[in-house]
Amino acid sequence: MPELPEVETVRRGLERHLVGRRITHVEVGRERVVRRTSREALIDGLTNTVVVGAQRRGKYLIAPLDSGEALMVHLRMSGQLLLAAAGATRPSHTHVVLSLDDGSEAWFVDPRTFGEVVVFAPDRVAVELPSLAALGVDPIADDFPRTQLRAIVRSTGRALKPLLLDQHRIAGIGNIYADEILHAARLRPDRAANTIDAAATWRLHASIVATLDAAIRAGGSTLGDAQYVDLMGAGGSYQDQHRVYGRAGERCSTCGRGWIRRTISGGRSTHFCPVCQH
Repeated sequence: MPELPEVETVRRGLERHLVGRRITHVEVGRERVVRRTSREALIDGLTNTVVVGAQRRGKYLIAPLDSGEALMVHLRMSGQLLLAAAGATRPSHTHVVLSLDDGSEAWFVDPRTFGEVVVFAPDRVAVELPSLAALGVDPIADDFPRTQLRAIVRSTGRALKPLLLDQHRIAGIGNIYADEILHAARLRPDRAANTIDAAATWRLHASIVATLDAAIRAGGSTLGDAQYVDLMGAGGSYQDQHRVYGRAGERCSTCGRGWIRRTISGGRSTHFCPVCQH
């Protein structure tokens, strides 16, 4: 699933190529991707509107429109947003096509159809998109002081990794970056959050910001399935900088002493070094 760095990379592409464009025509194929409303609601809400911004909250893309409404796209497991010239051959599983006034098209492609495309009223977000309204702090888009993270970790005895994955607490971090963040902070993923001291909390805060910033600069992580690509179809390169994720059985490149372990909890894989993470 694309996480904060991948979605931020797509957002930046939208900011460059979609903002200021008028949507002249809308096609909706598989109705599952508009299941929150309807095919008609998406077509009526987007046709002849101008995109006036490109925003992100956690893993959600939001594009305000000149109508006063906004477009929301959630890529979920396998969704892609791609930009192409009108008439170009569309990939399989292209479920939404936005024709733009400059002769280009924006495609929403999603083989597994878990993703969503919705037009909503921002002043009714709590009713129309409660999952978006319930997101916690975004560590890149929002002000994120160390004291805020300190309050979050002190409030619970949950293990650190599930806490980082809790979108109601901190928005945008998923499995890949939780592993990389905790490794950089030298903290075990199963460590109880309220047992870490102030110094460890400051390390964790610095690791969250630095890891996400570095991944954004690299255009995100494109894994072997190549499901994540940016707006122009290019993959990211941060996977080349992963220290633990996907490296089970390898010598830890940080401490040089431990061997990366992979465990499964709640159906999710976790990668860590038992020597340099405590």
